[in-house]
Amino acid sequence: MSVVGLRSVRLGLVLAASVAVPGAMAAETGLSGYQGAWLIQGPSCAETYSTAGKAVSFRKPVDIFAPAFIVAGNRLKTPMASCRIKSVKPAGDRQVLVLDCANAVAGSEVRVLLATTPDGSLKRYFNEQDTTGTQYQRC
Repeated sequence: MSVVGLRSVRLGLVLAASVAVPGAMAAETGLSGYQGAWLIQGPSCAETYSTAGKAVSFRKPVDIFAPAFIVAGNRLKTPMASCRIKSVKPAGDRQVLVLDCANAVAGSEVRVLLATTPDGSLKRYFNEQDTTGTQYQRC
């Protein structure tokens, strides 16, 4: 095969790979500000999370009612569900995350509105009309 032929094959493989994972790449690029463990003020991070090396997980026994979640790569975990972040899209000063979530009972698509704040915290909004949001601190 000629050099031109090899370049064409390489270009085709690169294009095929980029078409195969656009949602995952888009989700990860929009998630850099959300990476880590998040918790509503009240319980301490040490009560909710444990660490092993660089990995953070929920402390056992897991408090299923803990107002907390962990974002790692394109995954979001709550005490009761594990989600794959399918997409991240801007919506004004917020971002809409579309999640594919599963728990012990069922799976469903979930839409979440999030925004980072100047002090480094995060706000979750219940819908577009919610102007207050719920504030989370990074642990």
